[in-house]
Amino acid sequence: MLDVKEILNHIPHRYPFLLVDRIVEVHGDEKIVGIKNVSINENFFQGHFPNRPVMPGVLICEAMAQVGAIFAHNARGGRDDNKVFMLTGLDNVKFKRPVEPGDQLRMELTIVKRRGSFWKMQGVATVDKKLVAQAEISAMEVEMA
Repeated sequence: MLDVKEILNHIPHRYPFLLVDRIVEVHGDEKIVGIKNVSINENFFQGHFPNRPVMPGVLICEAMAQVGAIFAHNARGGRDDNKVFMLTGLDNVKFKRPVEPGDQLRMELTIVKRRGSFWKMQGVATVDKKLVAQAEISAMEVEMA
């Protein structure tokens, strides 16, 4: 289990773009589960949408990608070097229901393929055990300038 302080050691994202609050499960280099507590105080709710706040789908995908980056960083030993995981693709993305303030977004990623610095993962996001989104997420480890 990783709390937010430990998460900051695995990915370069910071407020307001850090979209992972906790890692609750890591199963070697096969699976990871992360949590995002969705609050009405999120800056994107000011405009999306003022009368019916809904977490943008693209940010749900970004949250899953951040969990995937933590997964990949952890699987390669968590070395503190100058490398980060950059999103390279999203495939077969589907949104099933809205994510609203007060929801706890649970993101589960499993490895599909890993070749060198390239990773492909299957991501599933749920709220209260109900599917809200799914996507195949590709990322590549690159040197940070």
